[in-house]
Amino acid sequence: MPRYRLTVEFDGTPFVGWQRQENGPSVQAALEEAGAALSGAPAPVVGAGRTDAGVHALAMSAHIDLAKAFPARTVRDALNAHLRPAPIAVLTAEEAEDDFHARFSCTGRRYLYRILDRRPPPALDRTRVWHVPVALDADAMAEAARAFIGRHDFTTFRSVHCQSDSPVKTMDAVEVERAGEEVHLRLAARSFLHNQVRSIAGTLERVGAGRWRPEAVEDALAARDRSACGPVAPSRGLYFVAATYQR
Repeated sequence: MPRYRLTVEFDGTPFVGWQRQENGPSVQAALEEAGAALSGAPAPVVGAGRTDAGVHALAMSAHIDLAKAFPARTVRDALNAHLRPAPIAVLTAEEAEDDFHARFSCTGRRYLYRILDRRPPPALDRTRVWHVPVALDADAMAEAARAFIGRHDFTTFRSVHCQSDSPVKTMDAVEVERAGEEVHLRLAARSFLHNQVRSIAGTLERVGAGRWRPEAVEDALAARDRSACGPVAPSRGLYFVAATYQR
């Protein structure tokens, strides 16, 4: 069964998340249905991450197994044709080795979180940013974000529904920068806990708004208690940016 590696862009607004679920449309299901329409047989798809409802992707890595071989360009274009009008685009498709696995071969994942901190609400990006109607101190947020770097127990910053075996993760980067009327959070790690990025974003927003001191983030992390977390930021501001692989 030929395997193809895909890079997928999607607007997560109408989906219950990446993963196929019974309660609504998912990105995985849409890709599998497009693959089945192309090959005339079931076409299982696996992604590098499992995004929540409303989360977007700039370049989600995935693989698809087709019943027969096609040129990679045909796979890309045919999938896109069958995906219309869903807000999903296969940016690239390439033949992959049988042992390539979009999830288990992945050695790193990167996310972006966008906060629009102006008084007027967004008209065009209302489903793509978290609107906070007060000016945020991006420098204070960046100072607080340094507490997350390295290997920590992130119990405070994971969902109570998280299925990971351990709350311990190593954060390679948590960066905060001003981008015009927005504050951008960029996070990188080998893997993330359920709701970890949104929990971090919501907590850093409290610092930026002057509701928390930067040092309070260290206290929250050390507490290892979900009740010590700030508010969980909404899914609409979150983007899966990229997955990395050794080959």
